[in-house]
Amino acid sequence: MGKQTTEMLKGTLEGVVLAILAGQPAYGYEITAWLRNQGFSDIAEGTVYALLVRVEKRGLVDVAKVPSEKGPPRKVYSLNDQGREYLEEFWAAWRFLSERLERLREGGR
Repeated sequence: MGKQTTEMLKGTLEGVVLAILAGQPAYGYEITAWLRNQGFSDIAEGTVYALLVRVEKRGLVDVAKVPSEKGPPRKVYSLNDQGREYLEEFWAAWRFLSERLERLREGGR
């Protein structure tokens, strides 16, 4: 993943993680593994965990502690109603930006 892609991803990672959680609840390592499987190999676990703390503090996700076979319980994150609303706003902003960028790429104004 190039530097430009990494920088662009920083601005959208919160929406990406919320979109993952819209599909199913997950814990931090699962989210990181999914991102890496999708080609985002430079994503550090610490980045994902810090983001999860932020969205939890903002009330966008619910957290359940689930027993783990290895070590302490895992924090499993699921998108709540407030998070779904935020995700809808994210997708609206994404559509707005991507449409204008595509128009610009095609030479239009």
